[in-house]
Amino acid sequence: MQEKQVLERAFAMPLTSPAYPPGPYRFVNRQYLIITYRTDPAKLRGGARAARTRRARSAGEVRIHPYAGFERLRRLHREWAGDPVSFRGRKGSYTHCMFLNDEGPIAGGRELWGFPKKLAEPTLRTEVDTLLGTLDYGPLRVATGTMGYKHREADLAQVRASLATPNFLLKIIPHVDGTPRICELVEYYLEDISIKGAWSGPGALSLMPHALAPVAELPIREIISTQHIVADLTLGLGKVIYDYLPR
Repeated sequence: MQEKQVLERAFAMPLTSPAYPPGPYRFVNRQYLIITYRTDPAKLRGGARAARTRRARSAGEVRIHPYAGFERLRRLHREWAGDPVSFRGRKGSYTHCMFLNDEGPIAGGRELWGFPKKLAEPTLRTEVDTLLGTLDYGPLRVATGTMGYKHREADLAQVRASLATPNFLLKIIPHVDGTPRICELVEYYLEDISIKGAWSGPGALSLMPHALAPVAELPIREIISTQHIVADLTLGLGKVIYDYLPR
Protein backbone atom coordinates (compact mmCIF):
# COMPACT_ATOMS: atom_id res chain seq x y z
CA MET A 1 0.00 0.00 0.00
CA GLN A 2 1.32 3.43 -0.94
CA GLU A 3 2.01 6.13 1.68
CA LYS A 4 -0.67 8.35 0.14
CA GLN A 5 -3.25 5.57 0.48
CA VAL A 6 -2.32 4.99 4.12
CA LEU A 7 -2.72 8.68 4.93
CA GLU A 8 -6.04 8.89 3.09
CA ARG A 9 -7.51 5.90 4.95
CA ALA A 10 -5.86 6.21 8.34
CA PHE A 11 -8.37 6.93 11.10
CA ALA A 12 -8.15 4.11 13.62
CA MET A 13 -6.85 0.56 13.89
CA PRO A 14 -7.08 -1.78 12.09
CA LEU A 15 -6.50 0.33 8.98
CA THR A 16 -8.81 -1.77 6.78
CA SER A 17 -11.63 -2.16 9.35
CA PRO A 18 -11.45 0.41 12.20
CA ALA A 19 -12.79 -0.73 15.58
CA TYR A 20 -15.11 2.30 15.82
CA PRO A 21 -16.63 4.99 13.58
CA PRO A 22 -15.53 8.65 13.50
CA GLY A 23 -17.16 10.89 16.11
CA PRO A 24 -19.02 12.81 17.35
CA TYR A 25 -21.64 10.29 18.55
CA ARG A 26 -25.39 10.83 18.96
CA PHE A 27 -27.32 8.92 21.65
CA VAL A 28 -31.10 8.55 21.89
CA ASN A 29 -33.02 7.65 25.07
CA ARG A 30 -29.82 7.48 27.08
CA GLN A 31 -30.50 6.63 30.71
CA TYR A 32 -28.37 7.73 33.67
CA LEU A 33 -28.37 6.69 37.30
CA ILE A 34 -26.19 9.27 39.07
CA ILE A 35 -25.34 8.91 42.77
CA THR A 36 -23.35 11.82 44.17
CA TYR A 37 -21.64 11.33 47.51
CA ARG A 38 -19.19 13.01 49.84
CA THR A 39 -15.84 11.24 50.05
CA ASP A 40 -12.38 11.61 51.60
CA PRO A 41 -10.84 14.77 50.02
CA ALA A 42 -7.29 13.47 50.37
CA LYS A 43 -8.10 10.25 48.52
CA LEU A 44 -10.00 12.20 45.88
CA ARG A 45 -7.01 14.46 45.29
CA GLY A 46 -4.75 11.43 45.15
CA GLY A 47 -6.95 9.81 42.49
CA ALA A 48 -6.52 12.82 40.22
CA ARG A 49 -2.89 13.56 41.10
CA ALA A 50 -1.78 12.61 37.59
CA ALA A 51 -3.45 15.79 36.37
CA ARG A 52 -1.68 17.94 38.95
CA THR A 53 1.95 18.14 37.85
CA ARG A 54 4.20 21.12 38.50
CA ARG A 55 3.82 22.22 34.89
CA ALA A 56 0.05 21.90 35.10
CA ARG A 57 -0.05 24.04 38.23
CA SER A 58 1.87 26.78 36.49
CA ALA A 59 -0.59 26.66 33.59
CA GLY A 60 -3.78 26.43 35.65
CA GLU A 61 -4.23 23.71 38.24
CA VAL A 62 -6.98 21.13 38.15
CA ARG A 63 -8.63 21.65 41.53
CA ILE A 64 -10.50 18.82 43.23
CA HIS A 65 -13.69 19.27 45.29
CA PRO A 66 -14.70 16.84 48.09
CA TYR A 67 -17.40 15.00 46.14
CA ALA A 68 -17.50 12.00 43.84
CA GLY A 69 -20.13 10.80 41.44
CA PHE A 70 -21.01 7.19 40.68
CA GLU A 71 -22.79 6.87 37.40
CA ARG A 72 -24.27 4.05 35.36
CA LEU A 73 -25.61 4.33 31.84
CA ARG A 74 -27.96 2.11 29.92
CA ARG A 75 -27.57 1.84 26.11
CA LEU A 76 -23.77 1.86 25.91
CA HIS A 77 -23.58 -0.39 28.98
CA ARG A 78 -21.01 1.60 30.87
CA GLU A 79 -20.33 3.01 34.28
CA TRP A 80 -17.86 5.46 35.73
CA ALA A 81 -16.95 7.52 38.75
CA GLY A 82 -16.36 11.19 37.99
CA ASP A 83 -14.80 13.76 40.31
CA PRO A 84 -15.98 17.42 40.35
CA VAL A 85 -13.08 19.74 39.49
CA SER A 86 -12.31 23.21 38.19
CA PHE A 87 -9.67 24.19 35.63
CA ARG A 88 -8.80 27.85 35.08
CA GLY A 89 -12.13 28.81 36.61
CA ARG A 90 -14.25 26.33 34.60
CA LYS A 91 -16.07 23.91 36.89
CA GLY A 92 -16.78 20.45 35.55
CA SER A 93 -16.12 16.73 36.03
CA TYR A 94 -12.93 14.70 35.88
CA THR A 95 -13.44 11.06 34.87
CA HIS A 96 -11.56 8.90 37.36
CA CYS A 97 -12.39 5.47 35.95
CA MET A 98 -14.83 3.95 33.48
CA PHE A 99 -16.04 0.42 32.73
CA LEU A 100 -17.76 -0.97 29.61
CA ASN A 101 -18.64 -4.36 28.15
CA ASP A 102 -18.32 -3.34 24.48
CA GLU A 103 -14.97 -3.41 22.63
CA GLY A 104 -15.78 -0.70 20.07
CA PRO A 105 -16.68 2.07 22.56
CA ILE A 106 -13.75 1.04 24.77
CA ALA A 107 -11.27 1.50 21.90
CA GLY A 108 -12.93 4.65 20.55
CA GLY A 109 -13.28 6.32 23.91
CA ARG A 110 -9.66 5.68 24.86
CA GLU A 111 -8.12 6.62 21.51
CA LEU A 112 -10.27 9.64 20.58
CA TRP A 113 -11.07 11.35 23.88
CA GLY A 114 -8.85 9.63 26.43
CA PHE A 115 -11.61 8.02 28.52
CA PRO A 116 -10.00 5.70 31.13
CA LYS A 117 -12.05 2.68 30.04
CA LYS A 118 -11.62 -0.95 31.03
CA LEU A 119 -13.58 -4.11 30.30
CA ALA A 120 -16.20 -5.08 32.89
CA GLU A 121 -19.95 -5.81 33.12
CA PRO A 122 -22.20 -2.92 34.23
CA THR A 123 -26.01 -3.18 34.20
CA LEU A 124 -28.93 -0.81 34.79
CA ARG A 125 -32.50 -2.02 35.16
CA THR A 126 -35.78 -1.48 37.00
CA GLU A 127 -36.79 -3.99 39.67
CA VAL A 128 -40.45 -3.27 40.61
CA ASP A 129 -40.10 0.05 42.51
CA THR A 130 -36.29 0.30 42.40
CA LEU A 131 -33.77 1.44 39.81
CA LEU A 132 -30.82 -0.94 40.20
CA GLY A 133 -27.29 -0.49 38.86
CA THR A 134 -24.51 -3.04 39.28
CA LEU A 135 -20.87 -3.39 38.23
CA ASP A 136 -19.12 -6.75 38.00
CA TYR A 137 -15.40 -7.06 37.25
CA GLY A 138 -15.00 -10.64 36.12
CA PRO A 139 -17.02 -12.80 38.54
CA LEU A 140 -16.89 -10.26 41.38
CA ARG A 141 -19.51 -7.61 42.19
CA VAL A 142 -17.63 -4.36 42.93
CA ALA A 143 -20.52 -1.87 43.07
CA THR A 144 -24.28 -1.79 43.65
CA GLY A 145 -26.38 1.38 43.44
CA THR A 146 -30.11 1.67 44.06
CA MET A 147 -32.67 4.45 43.79
CA GLY A 148 -36.39 4.75 44.48
CA TYR A 149 -37.95 4.69 41.00
CA LYS A 150 -39.45 8.04 39.88
CA HIS A 151 -40.11 9.38 43.37
CA ARG A 152 -39.90 13.10 42.51
CA GLU A 153 -39.63 14.99 39.23
CA ALA A 154 -36.42 17.00 38.96
CA ASP A 155 -36.01 20.51 37.56
CA LEU A 156 -35.28 19.82 33.87
CA ALA A 157 -33.48 23.14 33.35
CA GLN A 158 -31.11 22.38 36.23
CA VAL A 159 -30.50 18.85 34.96
CA ARG A 160 -29.75 20.11 31.48
CA ALA A 161 -27.33 22.71 32.85
CA SER A 162 -25.53 20.03 34.88
CA LEU A 163 -25.04 17.87 31.77
CA ALA A 164 -23.76 20.84 29.76
CA THR A 165 -20.79 21.62 32.07
CA PRO A 166 -17.19 20.91 30.95
CA ASN A 167 -15.73 17.43 31.31
CA PHE A 168 -11.99 16.75 31.69
CA LEU A 169 -9.89 13.69 30.83
CA LEU A 170 -6.23 12.76 31.07
CA LYS A 171 -5.40 11.18 27.71
CA ILE A 172 -2.36 8.89 27.74
CA ILE A 173 -1.16 6.93 24.70
CA PRO A 174 2.25 5.23 24.83
CA HIS A 175 5.09 5.28 22.32
CA VAL A 176 6.35 1.99 20.87
CA ASP A 177 9.12 1.98 23.49
CA GLY A 178 6.60 2.22 26.33
CA THR A 179 7.18 5.89 27.16
CA PRO A 180 4.30 8.38 26.84
CA ARG A 181 3.77 9.56 23.25
CA ILE A 182 0.61 11.52 24.15
CA CYS A 183 -0.09 12.91 27.62
CA GLU A 184 -2.72 15.65 27.45
CA LEU A 185 -5.52 17.20 29.44
CA VAL A 186 -8.64 17.03 27.25
CA GLU A 187 -11.87 19.00 27.61
CA TYR A 188 -15.14 17.90 26.01
CA TYR A 189 -18.87 18.69 26.24
CA LEU A 190 -22.19 16.95 25.84
CA GLU A 191 -24.07 18.82 23.10
CA ASP A 192 -27.61 19.14 21.64
CA ILE A 193 -29.09 17.93 24.92
CA SER A 194 -32.80 17.09 25.06
CA ILE A 195 -34.04 16.00 28.50
CA LYS A 196 -36.95 13.58 28.19
CA GLY A 197 -37.38 12.99 31.91
CA ALA A 198 -35.51 13.38 35.20
CA TRP A 199 -36.28 12.25 38.72
CA SER A 200 -34.73 12.27 42.18
CA GLY A 201 -35.31 9.92 45.08
CA PRO A 202 -33.73 8.00 47.93
CA GLY A 203 -30.45 6.36 46.97
CA ALA A 204 -27.89 3.93 48.31
CA LEU A 205 -24.48 2.80 47.12
CA SER A 206 -22.07 0.05 48.16
CA LEU A 207 -18.52 -0.38 46.84
CA MET A 208 -16.26 -3.41 47.21
CA PRO A 209 -12.43 -3.32 47.03
CA HIS A 210 -10.82 -4.77 43.92
CA ALA A 211 -7.20 -4.55 42.78
CA LEU A 212 -8.07 -3.70 39.15
CA ALA A 213 -11.43 -1.96 39.58
CA PRO A 214 -10.56 0.52 42.36
CA VAL A 215 -13.97 2.18 42.74
CA ALA A 216 -13.87 1.62 46.51
CA GLU A 217 -10.74 3.77 46.84
CA LEU A 218 -13.09 6.78 47.05
CA PRO A 219 -14.96 5.81 50.24
CA ILE A 220 -18.59 6.81 50.81
CA ARG A 221 -19.00 9.34 53.63
CA GLU A 222 -22.49 10.63 52.83
CA ILE A 223 -24.97 10.31 49.95
CA ILE A 224 -25.65 13.83 48.64
CA SER A 225 -28.16 13.19 45.85
CA THR A 226 -29.50 10.54 43.49
CA GLN A 227 -30.90 11.18 40.01
CA HIS A 228 -32.37 9.20 37.14
CA ILE A 229 -32.16 10.97 33.76
CA VAL A 230 -33.44 10.04 30.30
CA ALA A 231 -32.03 12.20 27.48
CA ASP A 232 -31.00 12.49 23.86
CA LEU A 233 -27.55 14.03 23.45
CA THR A 234 -24.36 14.17 21.41
CA LEU A 235 -20.92 13.29 22.77
CA GLY A 236 -18.90 16.11 21.23
CA LEU A 237 -15.29 15.69 20.18
CA GLY A 238 -12.74 17.00 22.64
CA LYS A 239 -9.97 19.58 22.50
CA VAL A 240 -6.53 19.57 24.10
CA ILE A 241 -6.27 22.25 26.79
CA TYR A 242 -2.87 21.28 28.18
CA ASP A 243 0.07 19.19 26.92
CA TYR A 244 2.21 17.65 29.66
CA LEU A 245 5.07 16.63 27.34
CA PRO A 246 7.83 19.01 26.23
CA ARG A 247 7.86 19.57 22.47
